[in-house]
Amino acid sequence: MAFVAKLDEFGKPAWIAMTVLAFAVWWPLGLATLAFAIGSGRMMRGRCGRFGSWQNVDGGWGRGRRRWDASGPGGNRAFAEYRDETLRRLEEEEREFRDFLDRLRMAKDKAEFDQFMAERRGGGTDQAAAAS
Repeated sequence: MAFVAKLDEFGKPAWIAMTVLAFAVWWPLGLATLAFAIGSGRMMRGRCGRFGSWQNVDGGWGRGRRRWDASGPGGNRAFAEYRDETLRRLEEEEREFRDFLDRLRMAKDKAEFDQFMAERRGGGTDQAAAAS
């Protein structure tokens, strides 16, 4: 494991070089090295020897969780305000559109029901007259 620790000190480029060298020596050895490097997370970690998780590398980015604030990536407050305003406006437009679709469905259902009732009323008198 001392060899693995030494490669970890050099970072991802060392693991890539080791994998290429292992493939050049014997392809099953290269495949095993690649599987180990990916399976242990060594190929998915930070840059140049910094082996924290992505959450620690980028200052709070986590899986399935977004960190959006003015001090976040880039730290541009003007963009953060623009983004927040745009997201708020899009959410409002989505809510208005859903309300419009609900009203449209209700109007369609009402029109179909009114047509059904009109046919029923009209058909009911003809059947009563035919039965007499």
